[in-house]
Amino acid sequence: MPLNSWRRPLSRSAVPAESAESGQRQLDRPTADEIYEQVSRNARRELSRSSLGLALSGIAGGITMGLTALAMSIATAILGDSPAAYFVAHVLYPIGFITVILGRAQLFTENTLYPVALVLSERRHLWSTLRLWGIVLPSNVAGAFLFAVLASRTSALAPATLTAMVHLGMQACLQPSNHIFWSGVMGGWIIAMVAWLVSGSHSITGSVMLIWLLTFVVGLGGFAHCIATSGEILAAVLRGALPLWQYGRWLLHAVLGNIAGGVLLVTLLEYGQVKGSD
Repeated sequence: MPLNSWRRPLSRSAVPAESAESGQRQLDRPTADEIYEQVSRNARRELSRSSLGLALSGIAGGITMGLTALAMSIATAILGDSPAAYFVAHVLYPIGFITVILGRAQLFTENTLYPVALVLSERRHLWSTLRLWGIVLPSNVAGAFLFAVLASRTSALAPATLTAMVHLGMQACLQPSNHIFWSGVMGGWIIAMVAWLVSGSHSITGSVMLIWLLTFVVGLGGFAHCIATSGEILAAVLRGALPLWQYGRWLLHAVLGNIAGGVLLVTLLEYGQVKGSD
């Protein structure tokens, strides 16, 4: 037997102490500073991506968010419009968010947290952040439009499911502008909080639970999200149930509300929590 293949057993006291300390570090909740550093690393990666890469990822994100509209429409078509059916349909609302966030596709409302948190520390990233927004938001909308085309212009969906989707789109869109904006503030705050908390999560399972719990509140509360609801509203537009300008009005107020909620109510507060104590 080669000499280097034999090892003297380690003492029972040394290994457990070291492994216990390492395990404890893994189990400890990350501090606000550690989460902020992870957010900053995420932001640097996103800001360094090519325009083409951001656009393709944004289109993928917009299409994938259609899973939310699809799941809710199927549930509504099967269960009807009762309060219990409404609740069950919104249990499925987080599906699009879970898929997009874990799949690392671009989602505009996540980017109201990551790059803005970095800009508050390093102002030189401002133009890169505006470039990111200018690519990701239109790409997300384009992806949502492609989903709406598939849903409303082909025979992919059962008639009852398509009818439910158009109805959901009309319900969301035909709200007063003031309500759309302020519900968008709530939605943007919650989704940016999702991005913050997922950055501090140790596991995929924990991330899924965080995303599901918080985005379920967004759906159940009917809070405006500029991408999650675009698919069903655009389906209603393509079916002739809504004029295009109504979608433009809704999108403008939803985007402004999401930005205000994400930037002001999360990024500034979390940045102040971390940097204000320096």
